[in-house]
Amino acid sequence: MEGVGHAVLRDLVAAQGGLGMVCMEFFRVGRAPVHGPTLVRRIVRTAGLPLSVQLLGSHPDRLAEAAAVVAKSDADVVDINLGCPVRRVVSKGAGAALLRDPVALHALLAQVRGAVHGLLSAKIRTGFGDSSRVDDIGDAVESAGLDFVAVHARSRDQQYGGVADWGLIRYLKRRLSIPVVGNGDCWYAVDVVRMDRETGCDAVMVGRGALRNPWIFAQAAALRDGRAPPAPGGADVVGYLERAAAAYAGVFPDRPRLVTGRVKELVRYLGRAVPDGGAFLHEALRTPDTSALLRVATRRLGRRGAEDLDLTAEGHLGLEASGGVGEQERRP
Repeated sequence: MEGVGHAVLRDLVAAQGGLGMVCMEFFRVGRAPVHGPTLVRRIVRTAGLPLSVQLLGSHPDRLAEAAAVVAKSDADVVDINLGCPVRRVVSKGAGAALLRDPVALHALLAQVRGAVHGLLSAKIRTGFGDSSRVDDIGDAVESAGLDFVAVHARSRDQQYGGVADWGLIRYLKRRLSIPVVGNGDCWYAVDVVRMDRETGCDAVMVGRGALRNPWIFAQAAALRDGRAPPAPGGADVVGYLERAAAAYAGVFPDRPRLVTGRVKELVRYLGRAVPDGGAFLHEALRTPDTSALLRVATRRLGRRGAEDLDLTAEGHLGLEASGGVGEQERRP
């Protein structure tokens, strides 16, 4: 998640518990020289958990070189981005554009595999225009020797619209011998548990859902263990934003506008759980600085109980559409 998955956010979410691995925002790999291992180690920072570092690019030689450098840093996993749907990325042949040609994709991944002796993975979508070649894409990843694959259950052209088709995750899990990580539309902790059950995937990756609800991993872990999941209220949200603001200010002490922008990005997602017709988001995102933003959050959210926010494990207000295994599931 470019511009969001900073070390500060990884630390904040990891502190809530329930996580098994964190993912870093990607390195862009172009034709310029690749950073050396020393610089990469300064950028790559863990939250006390295994860390996956993602690379985004389209040139096999450069990706292989960059992957070798990252593998020598503190990264536990090197991941190749095959899912970014953004036009400026796709127009350069990177991200989801690489899914257009599974044969060329296999060759690229095999070259990267030769440069990485540790764990290597890929994050894919189920296709480019549609999901008709999901078999070929999955086979290309597996036959190139990657250790596991994360599957966002949408095609590139779907962007983030509609509902993720978890049936394609289940299909790839049954087809491939490498571990399959499911991803897409896990907005509530019950969705994480349900994706496990419905698809048989080996793990669940949560991106935007963790921005909307940083407690989702702790809630899912509690559900799996038969414990009562945490139910954050408004004071918890305000406290989370205050900690985020302080942490970002510590990292960017001379860039207050950047700090405000980073906190507002969190608010854009957290605000989706506030059932007030967008009033909180409208006011908060128009504030001029971080202090004003936190005052708005305290005034509008501070006294709200858990029952007033859509942040419970089961999503009791049902403000988001979750994915699932539907009637159109592909079958072997």
